[in-house]
Amino acid sequence: MSQEKILSLVDLAQKSAQIRKEGKRIVLCHGTFDLMHTGHIRYLKSAREKGDVLFVTVTADAFVNKGPGRPVFPQELRAENLSSLACVDFVSINHAPTAVNVISELKPHAYSKGNDYKNLDEDVTGNIHLEKKAVEEGGGEIIFTDEITFSSTELLNDHFGVFPNETKQYLQKFSKKYNDAKIIEMLNSLKPLKVLVVGDTIIDEYHFTTPLGKSAKGNHLSVQYNYRERFLGGSLAITNHVSGFVEKVKIVSGLGREKESEEFIRANLPKNISPEFYYFVDAPTVVKQRFVDSDLNKLFEVYMYDENPKLENSGEDICNWLDQNVEDFDVVIVSDFGNGFITPEMIEPICNRSRYLAVNTQINSGNRGYHAITRYPRADFVSLNEPEARLATHNRRDSIEHLAQNLAAQLSVKHFAVTRGTKGVMLLDNEGGKTYTVPALSTKVLDRVGAGDAFLAFSAMCLGKGISPEAAVFVGSAAAALDVQIVCNKKPISSGDLLKYLGTLLK
Repeated sequence: MSQEKILSLVDLAQKSAQIRKEGKRIVLCHGTFDLMHTGHIRYLKSAREKGDVLFVTVTADAFVNKGPGRPVFPQELRAENLSSLACVDFVSINHAPTAVNVISELKPHAYSKGNDYKNLDEDVTGNIHLEKKAVEEGGGEIIFTDEITFSSTELLNDHFGVFPNETKQYLQKFSKKYNDAKIIEMLNSLKPLKVLVVGDTIIDEYHFTTPLGKSAKGNHLSVQYNYRERFLGGSLAITNHVSGFVEKVKIVSGLGREKESEEFIRANLPKNISPEFYYFVDAPTVVKQRFVDSDLNKLFEVYMYDENPKLENSGEDICNWLDQNVEDFDVVIVSDFGNGFITPEMIEPICNRSRYLAVNTQINSGNRGYHAITRYPRADFVSLNEPEARLATHNRRDSIEHLAQNLAAQLSVKHFAVTRGTKGVMLLDNEGGKTYTVPALSTKVLDRVGAGDAFLAFSAMCLGKGISPEAAVFVGSAAAALDVQIVCNKKPISSGDLLKYLGTLLK
């Protein structure tokens, strides 16, 4: 019988129209409902008492951004659990990040939330404001139940083994010093920062395929081509992350002359990003094509670029712009992918004039063995992964702490981070004489591409603002943990998602 209560959104909308004609009052509840507990049941019973029929919609798995390992229970089981309750009349799964689309379709007489949502100013995501507006536009009202509340997130974190013991102990210790309100205050303080990003433009393409097996006429793999997705990568991905947390951000980068690529880039930049593009004489905009299967396993990669691109006017225009403007920015983030855009002549004004300089020099298939952080004579913050740090020191045996100390001394670096994938990140605070280690903050990895860029963007902004290194490396690690749950650079880390994720980690 309970399965008959579970409807598609289309069927639920038809049911809503029918019930409204009958003059009955509809109440809607919406949420994740990952771990059903007494608080949920009392909330749903209370909501049912406010009307004649209770609809409940559940957030689909793909849109749950509540932290590592969430949701614990898949959408079908969560819907089934709700449908088994006598107070619930109908259930549906909503494939969207908020309930706005559901509210607009169903036009409930009342939209019910728990009393922990009553203070709308404390809603870090802004979603409740949007949902309230949608309810009122449909002629309904938002109501708040006054029942006992529990935190599903806290219960899951404490009792369901979402985190390894090392991570749980780290979070317990960190949260005693920095609660979520303090971290939110820190992130809000980034807004007035003037940020400049300098680096290579890359268009990332994912070509989705279905492997067919070994070719009958060779030893290579055959695949069936399905479709392509394109994303802004390289320095543009970093700029997009930054744009969600500051009022204005500037990007300086190089493009080829092909019109289609530039139109795609400009169309996908948020409005608060001011691009300063310079053009190559005969080289294309860098495109990296990755051929993947349906599980995002990468089969092979194609680089479409010129390894020695020449800028118009030999790059003098960029050097002049940097020389005249770099000092105007609070934080300069250099994302050097080693594709030839950043020249030694550009590095000089960047290093000499930046008020706060953050740098990453990435190793990739196109520059392996020829590209290292040592091309920069100074930086305030350096973020490298372990292979990049070992390449820069030509040292494969000593500890990461030892390598970081040597490079930090060589480059006069204040803060030096080494990201280590599943092993987390280590940050050397050269000024304070301390080392901070953060374990990996995600148990769910969809795609690692771009995670290091997210860490660089958020750690650099925090350190450039003067936020403590301990808090800065935590925020950067949380951003990276969110990013590995996103396909390539499909979307930047949003303020609402990051604040919600941080709140989950600190409960």
